[in-house]
Amino acid sequence: MRLVLVVISLLFLAGCQNVEKPEEPQDLIPKELMVDILTDAYISNAAKSVNNKVIRQKGIKLDSLIYKKYGIDSLQFVESHAWYNADLDLYNEIFKEIEDRLEAMKKKVDSASFPGKSNIKRKQDSLRDAKGLIDPAESE
Repeated sequence: MRLVLVVISLLFLAGCQNVEKPEEPQDLIPKELMVDILTDAYISNAAKSVNNKVIRQKGIKLDSLIYKKYGIDSLQFVESHAWYNADLDLYNEIFKEIEDRLEAMKKKVDSASFPGKSNIKRKQDSLRDAKGLIDPAESE
């Protein structure tokens, strides 16, 4: 029993190590630019999840495109990201801004009209109304 208490105490003490916030990098990416970069990163990750095969076949490196667009390198991004990540309140602010931007973009795309949009909707409705077909969500 005494050995168990010693082991638990050692594990507890080892788990309570001092975690230091990283030093501010000399080339810290400003907060607004970091929001822009992370927003583009989320959009590129969404693109990968939708059509990763085409992206890989064409040899497109989305991360490299983002770095080039903003004139940064991967080390600068990683160091800046780690620095912002160490301050939870600031990091939450950044992600709130990203979320707001993505929601605004989604609303803009959803409300946009393009040629054939109404035809697509009509075809979807007619397929759904076809006899013998049911919406998977309704069948559960």
